Amino acid sequence: SSKMSELENTFHKFAIYGDKSASGNNMTGKNFSKMCKECGVMDGKSVTSTDIDIVFNKVKTKGAHTITFAEFQQAMKELCRKRFKDKSMEEALQAVYSLIEGKEPGNIGATKATKVGGVERLTDSSKYTGSHKERFDESGKGK
Repeated sequence: SSKMSELENTFHKFAIYGDKSASGNNMTGKNFSKMCKECGVMDGKSVTSTDIDIVFNKVKTKGAHTITFAEFQQAMKELCRKRFKDKSMEEALQAVYSLIEGKEPGNIGATKATKVGGVERLTDSSKYTGSHKERFDESGKGK
C-alpha cells in the first residue's frame, strides 16, 4: 500500500541519517530517538526519551544494535499506546504513522555554512554593532 511506502520511506531517510555507509534497512537507537523527537512521537509527557529507549531495546533482536523496519513497526505499536492513550490501537497507530509520514531528518541545531565569501560577510555593516557601524561607507569602502 502507498501508506506503507510513505512510512518506509521516512524510516529509510532516518536510518541512513548521519551514516553514509548505512543501507537504510536498519535504524540505530540514536536515529530512532531522533525520529521520534522530530516527528513529535515523543512529547516529553506521555512519551519520554526513556520510553523511546526502552521500546527500542525491547523490539530489537538480542545482541543487535539496530532495528529492522518490521521491528520499527512493532516499536510504533508500543509507543502509540502511550502517546494516544484515549484512542483504539488501530487509531493510535494511524495517528503515530501520520506524525511520521513524509518527514525527513532535519538538521536541528546543525551549523549552517554561510555561502557568502569571507570578505562580504566581514564588510556587511548591517551585522555591526557599536562604533564599528561607521567603519565603511555605503559602497562598502573603508573610511
